[in-house]
Amino acid sequence: MKVFNIASIPGDGIGKEVVPAAKHVLEVLAEIHGGLRFEFTDFPWDCHYYLENGSMMPEDGLETLKPYDAIFLGAVGNKKLVPDHISLWGLLIKIRREFEQVINLRPAKMFHGVKSPLANPKDFDLIVVRENSEGEYSSIGGRIYQGEDEIAIQNGVFSRKGTERAIRFAFELAKKRNRHVTSATKSNGIYHSMPFWDEVFEDVAKDYPNVKTESQHIDALAAFFVTRPEQFDVIVGSNLFGDILTDIGAAIMGSVGIAPAANINVNGKYPSMFEPVHGSAPDIVGQGIANPIGQIWTAKMMLDHFGEEELGEVLLDVVESVLKDGFLTPDVGGQSTTKEVTDEVIARLQAKQ
Repeated sequence: MKVFNIASIPGDGIGKEVVPAAKHVLEVLAEIHGGLRFEFTDFPWDCHYYLENGSMMPEDGLETLKPYDAIFLGAVGNKKLVPDHISLWGLLIKIRREFEQVINLRPAKMFHGVKSPLANPKDFDLIVVRENSEGEYSSIGGRIYQGEDEIAIQNGVFSRKGTERAIRFAFELAKKRNRHVTSATKSNGIYHSMPFWDEVFEDVAKDYPNVKTESQHIDALAAFFVTRPEQFDVIVGSNLFGDILTDIGAAIMGSVGIAPAANINVNGKYPSMFEPVHGSAPDIVGQGIANPIGQIWTAKMMLDHFGEEELGEVLLDVVESVLKDGFLTPDVGGQSTTKEVTDEVIARLQAKQ
């Protein structure tokens, strides 16, 4: 029997509601499958932990997480308690950077039953590969002077290794899908980094003659996500561009509450981390109406990462059927609770035995 040891970090806000829901789904799925088991260890690292201890995780937190097969994260942030730049850099980004989770994956697709804000979404099904370790989100820079003379400098860092790694990952993923990769660029406005990005994209593309390619400037590409998302398959972008596009992807699905994400370590040294796109949603905490689908779809991505792709497809098929039949939380126009949606997913999984 395969046993997967998972570090569970529910985090802040609705993370504490949707992580237990998704864990329950995974445990039921494992029981049905019979050939695997999930062992979860919960870690209480959140903004309340910061207030009590002065840090978002213990000094040896990363060493504690290192032996696990994966990290299952709920949400990070409560700006009423801790500034966002402290909570994010102290937990989420710290794990991403120091565990070399250099690829961020975020799919978006149309779910029948969930009303998209698009007039005619045309069954789009795409995935964004976001470079996750450098680019515009480097910490290199600083501030000097004060008053009207104050200057803030933020340096983008684009290495050939990091850029090629993300682009090649996108091409390999496209080979399993519809063999189409779109590069997000802005080489007509960003003088050094984006022409460099374009050159690396063209070099890597030569190794994949059977994959169709195109390059789109980020401003036009953002518009095309709204006007014709069905024409995209795999999109690869820098840290910032990927971040922007994936929020648009969540929006055109109908709610950030259903959007999943994965932070992938590609060298096997450290665990990968799986987290939904939604934030901690403090406005609905404790009401029992948080959408569990983002966390459950994130669990599907974790199954894929473990090589359990068939089981992941079973789970996603059930999620699609639940949504299609109207089991919807308020964020997507329904009246179901977190528990009701989760229970329906579990019931339908059990019915497949």
